[in-house]
Amino acid sequence: MRTSSLRASLVRLIETDGPMPVSDYMARCLGDPEHGYYMQADPFGRSGDFITAPEVSQLFGEILGAWIVHAFEAIGAPERVALVELGPGRGTLSADMLRVARLRPAFLGALTLHLVETSPRLRSAQKKTLQDSGAAVDWHDSTATLPRDVPLLVVANEFFDALPIRQFVRHDGAWLERCIGLDDSGALRFQAGVAALDDTDLAPQLNAAPEGAVLETQPVANAVMQDLAERIAGQGGAALVVDYGYGKSAVGETLQAVRRHTPVSVLETPGDADLTAHVNFEALARAATAPPVVARPVMTQGDFLLKLGLLERAGQLGAGRSARIQDGIRNDVERLAGPEQMGNLFKAMALAPGDIRLTPFDAA
Repeated sequence: MRTSSLRASLVRLIETDGPMPVSDYMARCLGDPEHGYYMQADPFGRSGDFITAPEVSQLFGEILGAWIVHAFEAIGAPERVALVELGPGRGTLSADMLRVARLRPAFLGALTLHLVETSPRLRSAQKKTLQDSGAAVDWHDSTATLPRDVPLLVVANEFFDALPIRQFVRHDGAWLERCIGLDDSGALRFQAGVAALDDTDLAPQLNAAPEGAVLETQPVANAVMQDLAERIAGQGGAALVVDYGYGKSAVGETLQAVRRHTPVSVLETPGDADLTAHVNFEALARAATAPPVVARPVMTQGDFLLKLGLLERAGQLGAGRSARIQDGIRNDVERLAGPEQMGNLFKAMALAPGDIRLTPFDAA
């Protein structure tokens, strides 16, 4: 089993080097070249561990595709443009967006598709999904190798939640880094480390947190966002981020593990469970400041989809279909936009130069 192999490797590292920060543990569990979760698993869909919005319904990808076409026109419909998806899963979202792109031949003719994906297994699935799309596709291990000579139109759906986070525990008036160590029986356990967070720039309410409170930071996500903003500032373009998270920085633990659609212990099955954390959109917005690029105010996924015509598109899909199919479409709409499902938990944020109007973020 991958679990036993990765666990043994982690234990050896801890025995040799001492407790490892949560960020290192998360990175190894997800991206270990041999035993990492995304290196081996196809986690998507009902037969996997979780279902993302593109797997729920084509409606999601079509709405995002329409937004991307709008963004292309808003930046002046350049002759060449790179359409970029970060963490493209099976390629379902890109396939749905490209289907909408066919309605704008100028856009389809201008774009090349760039997928940032490290998993060999998922790259294979993406090739299969996109083989009939008609788009030229390039794969990248990171954003560092994305084109630098054309505008970028970037989509990141449930990408930032899987990037490693750091955790800090409030102890005696300081924030000590939370680590993974070993208990007396050799089992993995959480413990406070010795490294402390420089809290001079933290909001006062965070430093007033009680003893034992957990604070999460996302330096990797913020660095990726800063790089994208600087790229767009220099090359032109726009970006759309959709993920689950919160709009204001706050104390609280959100790191979670899911296996076969069921929550499990973060330490229970390293390499066999998906590890994610809620995205701090306030921190992402701060990182995205690269004049003239600015981040637009965060919206809920529900508001974003509904304002871009989710109900109207659902009506078109259901017209003349059987009652069973129409019921299924209604259920999909509720799952994507309902406040008790994905609608409020998931957020949408866009960034582009400030003089470019991005619907619905810049609605009058």
